[in-house]
Order: sequence, then C-alpha cells, then structure tokens
Amino acid sequence: MDFVKKAADKMGSGNQQSQPAQGGQPAQGGAQSDDYVDKAFGQVSKKEGWNIGKDQQEKITDGGRQAYEKVTGNKVNPKISN
Repeated sequence: MDFVKKAADKMGSGNQQSQPAQGGQPAQGGAQSDDYVDKAFGQVSKKEGWNIGKDQQEKITDGGRQAYEKVTGNKVNPKISN
C-alpha cells in the first residue's frame, strides 16, 4: 500500500481543491467523500486518459480493498481507505 500512498503524495501535492468535506462529513448531495485510495486512483485514471466514471472508480477501489483484506486477513487502515 506504500506505493499507492507515494503516488497520491506525488500527484496530489499541488491539488488542494479535492480535500474531503470538513470533519469527514459526506460531500455535496450526500455523496461519500473520497478516501486516499479513491483520490490516487482518480488521479492516475485522469493522467492516463481513462474515461472511468466516479461510480466505476469506487467499485474498482472497493474491490481492491476487499481483495487485500481477503488475502492478508487484515483490515485496511480507515485513514487510508473507508
């Protein structure tokens, strides 16, 4: 998971607009705020030119988190992924 964290740090260092809503509350319209994994995946897909919608990105990152938890038997730290 360190590579994801490093990629998020490198790609999101100048982008201050995509911070989660104050206090961890849901973003506009009741939508769930992005965690670090969602932000990193969104930045990578944007940079690579992939046309993937927010809902599809959420499904992909959730699937990756579930696979990680299944293989390792450990929960992902809530600070990184919700």
